[in-house]
Amino acid sequence: MRPLNRIVLVAAAFAAAAFMASPASAQATRTWISGVGDDANPCSRTAPCKTFPGAITKTAAGGEIDCLDPGGFGGVTITKSITIDCASGPGGMVGSILVAGTNGITVFAQSTDLVKIRNLSINGIQKSGSGGLNGIKFNTGAGLIVEHVGIYGFGASSGASGGTYAAVDFEPTVAAKLNMLDVDCQFGNGDGVMIKPTSTGSATATLDRVSCMQNLGSGLRVDNVNLSSGNGTNVTVFDSNMSGNAGGIIDSAVNVVSNVEVTDSVLSQNTGAGLAASGAKATIVIGGSTVTGNPIGLAAGSSATIKTFQDNYFYNGADGTVNGTPSGTVSKL
Repeated sequence: MRPLNRIVLVAAAFAAAAFMASPASAQATRTWISGVGDDANPCSRTAPCKTFPGAITKTAAGGEIDCLDPGGFGGVTITKSITIDCASGPGGMVGSILVAGTNGITVFAQSTDLVKIRNLSINGIQKSGSGGLNGIKFNTGAGLIVEHVGIYGFGASSGASGGTYAAVDFEPTVAAKLNMLDVDCQFGNGDGVMIKPTSTGSATATLDRVSCMQNLGSGLRVDNVNLSSGNGTNVTVFDSNMSGNAGGIIDSAVNVVSNVEVTDSVLSQNTGAGLAASGAKATIVIGGSTVTGNPIGLAAGSSATIKTFQDNYFYNGADGTVNGTPSGTVSKL
């Protein structure tokens, strides 16, 4: 064979090899993980990865990671638009995250990125002696969607420390949205859900069928006290249960508005107030809800506002009379 022909054949062989390798190295829009997978795999359905960190590097922005079977798939940091879905049929969940001393999921995404977490169990294993910090910690991104997720045992391992850790800790530095549907946030050393914008961040949140019970912090904490400017926070709570915590719903705002609207929900058997608002910019409006079995039903301090529709049921204190005085009563239409 003449030298020129040999060079041409070698070049063609390298080109063919590169062509075959490129699809394997490209990120897929859908990847798969399995309890018996391997992160060295391409994360395809027939060759799944083993962990979320292993799969996320092989998943394209805007793509989805799905679970093939039950397993613990490790904590993960998310830096792009992604969906994690461990469904096993309608409403089922087969995947889990089990962490100690760290967050279950941390979101550091771009300002236009949307992150969605569905059908997952996240366990902070407090009894290990080094409990998880936050189940989901959101720092940056356009929005977070959490659906059909159970989050348990977060808030580190010591102290009833509300305002520091939470099952869902939403602390955006820019304008961001939080949507939660059918989520349990239970048995934590911190808050169930904490919405606490930082810097000039703002938050719009909807909690639908969210159950935050038996937490050493509040069921829901909305906190704007560190903001000096911005658009503030607007939270809607519907058909939810904030019971058995150190407090039901807490809303604090001094310089930037924070509005919380509560409808068709239960706030009972908390060791503190069912509803508590603090600061001139804090407002809670509640309707169609039950607030019972708390030492006090509602407490508004430092010029805060709590308004109640006339279709709520209050029975608090030992004899049912310690219900607090709302800053305004809204007649039922």
